[in-house]
Amino acid sequence: MQSDPQFNGAQEAASVSAPLMVLLVDDQAMIGEAVRRALADEANISFHFCSDPLQAVSLAEQIKPTVILQDLVMPGIDGLELLSQYRSRKALQDVPIIVLSTKEDPKVKSAAFSRGANDYLVKLPDVIELVARIRYHSRSYLALQQRDEAFRALRESQQQLLETNLVLQRLMRSDGLTGLANRRHFDDCLSSEWSRALREQSELSLLMIDVDYFKAFNDRFGHVEGDEALRKVATCMSEMCSRSSDMAARYGGEEFVMILPGTSRGGARLLAEKVRLCVQALAIPHEQPARDSIVSISLGVATLTPQVGMAPTDLVELADRGLYLAKQSGRNQVGVAERD
Repeated sequence: MQSDPQFNGAQEAASVSAPLMVLLVDDQAMIGEAVRRALADEANISFHFCSDPLQAVSLAEQIKPTVILQDLVMPGIDGLELLSQYRSRKALQDVPIIVLSTKEDPKVKSAAFSRGANDYLVKLPDVIELVARIRYHSRSYLALQQRDEAFRALRESQQQLLETNLVLQRLMRSDGLTGLANRRHFDDCLSSEWSRALREQSELSLLMIDVDYFKAFNDRFGHVEGDEALRKVATCMSEMCSRSSDMAARYGGEEFVMILPGTSRGGARLLAEKVRLCVQALAIPHEQPARDSIVSISLGVATLTPQVGMAPTDLVELADRGLYLAKQSGRNQVGVAERD
């Protein structure tokens, strides 16, 4: 099998940039001393010795070795079980483990590998071979860590990009002042809901809403107060959108719309009245049509079951006609228009 030049390059870079940390777990002090001497003159290798196998896992988690040298026969614990304990810890599950054993036994080797060992040496091995295997496994481990870190950084970057795109999409669909859907998003949503209602032959209702005497309000109280009044009206509309399919949008200036899929004329009329009463309950002071007036809204209601040959603009024009009726009848009320 051909080796991956990128992975090999990462191994070499890892071996140069990061120190190698060797942990030897063996109850025999003379083995610890022999390995220490073997590694003493090796550049870039730090050595730790643990003679108590019961402390091996916690010590390994503390010093974060790049390779573990592990005896199999030790008092107080089964060496194979200790291998399993390393692998059960998230911080140690990928750390290379080289088993050091006095036995050249295929069954023992097989058991060691099945518990998570990466390599097997009969102790004490030749110093050159021991150092070579330590460096090889450590480089592989560090390269794996670097690759995983790169993948994590990439995933985080992708997630941030996704979140940013979602924010941008929301901003592109939202009205900056009120937070409702903007005119463009309304047009797209109305077209989509119209097509669905045409397929399903279901009713589609639309409310057209206008703030009464709003120009006079702006002239008297200023645009800052006018903007705040529009935001409060928008809040009433949002609160009345009880279904995920309902949508409230700013149509332009002081005009708003609400799309109500699958809603009858009577249901739309009732919702329109709730929105009107919600705005009335805000009791925002106004001086039109009289000095002690409050801000009110007029609403037009339209309901159609789309048919071939009709268009979404038919529903908008019908709702606009209902709004005209409400205005002509004195404002602060709901007008319901029916198709000729």
